[in-house]
Amino acid sequence: MDKSKKIIVILSFTLFCILAGTTIYRWGRYGTIDGNSIFFSFLALTYFFNSLNWGNHEGANEKDELDKHIETQSAKIGYFVLMVLSGLILFISEGVTNFNDIENFPLLIVVGLTFVTLPITEFVYSKKYK
Repeated sequence: MDKSKKIIVILSFTLFCILAGTTIYRWGRYGTIDGNSIFFSFLALTYFFNSLNWGNHEGANEKDELDKHIETQSAKIGYFVLMVLSGLILFISEGVTNFNDIENFPLLIVVGLTFVTLPITEFVYSKKYK
């Protein structure tokens, strides 16, 4: 990794720490949660891991067979991790264990969409080759 790429990694991680720290400080001090800080801290974290992984903040440009395999497997694992985490966030944020007590219907719909997104995508993609 050359010097400019190392600087990008350090800057993106520093930006993530500042945004996440600001969010946690505001939550602890004022009791408010800033949606902008949360969103942009995750964006900075994405740049950090892309820079760390591929040496480029936008991801891999030229991919060989191993890069494609890593990307395919990590995408599928990431999908299932996101599915579990969205369900956990739903139940933790609502503080309930019963679906009938949930009031955040948009988040419930997002959790439900995580279950059907992969099968629908695989169905549409398989039609391309069958």
